[in-house]
This record gives sequence, structure tokens and C-alpha cells, in this order.
Amino acid sequence: MSTLIDHPPVTTTTPGSTHRPGWAIAGWVAGLLTIPVFVVVTGGLMVSTDDLVDNQLVLDELTGKAGWAWAFQTGSVAIALLVAVFGLGLRRRLSGHVAAGSLLPDLAAAGMLLVSALMLVGGGISTEMFHSLLHADEIDPDTVAAQLAIFNTMAWVWAGAALTTAATAIAGLRHGAVGKKLAIFSAVMTALIAFVQLVPFQYMAVLPGMLFLIVAGIALQRDAAA
Repeated sequence: MSTLIDHPPVTTTTPGSTHRPGWAIAGWVAGLLTIPVFVVVTGGLMVSTDDLVDNQLVLDELTGKAGWAWAFQTGSVAIALLVAVFGLGLRRRLSGHVAAGSLLPDLAAAGMLLVSALMLVGGGISTEMFHSLLHADEIDPDTVAAQLAIFNTMAWVWAGAALTTAATAIAGLRHGAVGKKLAIFSAVMTALIAFVQLVPFQYMAVLPGMLFLIVAGIALQRDAAA
């Protein structure tokens, strides 16, 4: 009787491939979005180093700039979500090319999830800054100075991206999971991230991390759509 029953056709796909690489698009969009968020928006909340000697001067310089805090909060959330999507998509891509049980796909995803988490935490302080600057005449200057210190630190901690770049480099060079050029580029980005941790200028890890997102996202989108 089973031969008389119509079964829906079974479709097969190659592990790690997709005809609609939305995850790869999320990667380069996140990278491009990082430019205005970290350069333009954070620049709007910069204070003169001469004013750092007195928190009241810091508050005076930030008064009226609540909108910049709001912009960073919304931008950081967008980047965090896009980065998470890219990381999980990259995990799926690598898992289709490396040996079963390899840690490389999980490491690639973990790195992006670490970046995503720090973006959410670092952007979260913007909510407090926004309300503080809205009521600058009622807030303690020391409170705003402390918020600014967190704002200028937490969201910039992209060291976790080194796990992603290193895993991509190894998976590409050893297993052909990505193109050789992208694998070499990922290795260079890994070295740069490691270097800025040692100097230390940890916040500069955003730059190689951003470049990796843009280059890898575009390259993997083209590869998946080919």
C-alpha cells in the first residue's frame, strides 16, 4: 500500500550553502554600519582632554548632546543583531567543509557572539547617558563622567572577533572552506587584532573587525550566490 501513497519530493542542499545568503549580507551591512556609528556618532560625544580634569566641565561639554547617545544606542543594537546573524551563518558555512567535530565552526560563531554581546552591553549605557543629558541640570557630573568612561570602552571590545578571523583563516587554508584570498586576509586581521591587544589599544580592534565583516560578507555573499 505504501507504493500508492504520494510522498512529497525530498530536496537536498549542500551543507553550509544557501541560494539566499542573507547571513553574509548581514555581515557586510554590519561592517559598513560600524563606520558611522563608531566614527560619526561617538565623535559627537567626544570631549576635550583638557576638560577631563573636572567632571563639571565634561558635563558642560556634553549638555545638549543627548541625541548622539540615542543614535549610538540604536546603532549598536542594529550592529549587534547583524553580527550575531553573520556569525551563525558563517558557522553553518564552515561546518559544511571541515571534518565532523571540528571546533572551527563553533569558534567562528563564538567570536561574533562575543562582539554582539559587548555591543549590546556597551550600547546599553547610552540609555543612561541619554536621560542624564536630557536633565543635565539635575544630574551629578561624576555620574555622567562615569557613564562616558563606559561608553568609550565597552562597545569597543572586539577582541572576540579574533576567534572568528582565526577560525576562518584556518578553515580556508586547511580545508578550503573559504577562498584562499579570504583565508589569508582573515589571518592578517587576526594578527592585527592580536597586536592591538598587546600594545594595548584594545578599542582599535574595531577596525580590523569591521574590515573583516565587510570583506568576508561580500566575498561569501558572492560565493554563495555563484
